[in-house]
Amino acid sequence: MSRIIEGFVPFEGEHCETTAMGNLLQFAGVRLSEPMLFGLGQGLGFIYWDSKNMNFPFIGGRVKPDELTACIVSRLHLTIRIQESSSAQKAWQNVRSFIELGIPVGLKLDSYYLDYFTNKVHFAAHYAVIYGANAEYAYMADTRQQGGLLKTRLTHLAMARNAKGPMSSRNRSFTIESIDTLPPLIPAIRASITQNAHNYLNPPIRNLGNQGIKKMSREVLKWPSRSKDLEKDLGLTALLMERAGTGGALFRNLYRDFLKECVDLFGESKVEQAYSLFKEIAPMWSSVSSMIDHAGKRGNHQELNQVSELLLEVADKERVAMELLLTI
Repeated sequence: MSRIIEGFVPFEGEHCETTAMGNLLQFAGVRLSEPMLFGLGQGLGFIYWDSKNMNFPFIGGRVKPDELTACIVSRLHLTIRIQESSSAQKAWQNVRSFIELGIPVGLKLDSYYLDYFTNKVHFAAHYAVIYGANAEYAYMADTRQQGGLLKTRLTHLAMARNAKGPMSSRNRSFTIESIDTLPPLIPAIRASITQNAHNYLNPPIRNLGNQGIKKMSREVLKWPSRSKDLEKDLGLTALLMERAGTGGALFRNLYRDFLKECVDLFGESKVEQAYSLFKEIAPMWSSVSSMIDHAGKRGNHQELNQVSELLLEVADKERVAMELLLTI
């Protein structure tokens, strides 16, 4: 097969799952901003994930992989076709059939194997869109920080799609059907905001949501004894929080900008108050990641005490903001 879909224009985004959905929706005729997609997808969250088989805890700032896409689809009444297969050959046939029809396809994969990723870290919940292929290469649309339109070898793409590990899927691919009309946007936004706030404030376990930030505040003091290479572990943690497709500030920049769009659309006072709070919260998260990075580089464990204190302030402000949004 040698085919590149004509008229495909990349959606410019910071976060992989919203960028992938933005690419598919834009091609289907729907243009929404990345912050709006993140908000409609009920994307804001938090997880402090640690286990005995992990080298170091993982800090996440959004809901679980695939949930964001599912929420966007539900709120906008979209028709999505999802395919998975344990067979790499069958999985490629699933994708190729859509490309031959001129339909771009979303993929979930491990970014480690993609040619254009220079930071080789295994992450099996990366999303990108394929919009063409020839005998050797797949033509991909990825986030703005990766370069937008890119290519990777088909052999490497197959490895990325078939990778095993945390958050991986069995060669998952998905397409969005063309859209004639969307449901009224403001009711969909309101429903997403209140549900996201409820989920954030009422996590099923204590390492998620607002409780998870408080847990991180306690656990960060134990990191020096938890790590075998503190400079490396803290540097990578800070990088993942601030620059690894989060849009900065562990996704809080995206949610802040979503709330700003909501203020412009329907201007409710509680949304304005929450937006004002997230304008304060986002730079606080950037400070958290910066202090974590400095603590690793300088070997100054006292800075982790400051991180712990700042996280409690962040948790309190986020709780107030989400309690406001819960009742709009």
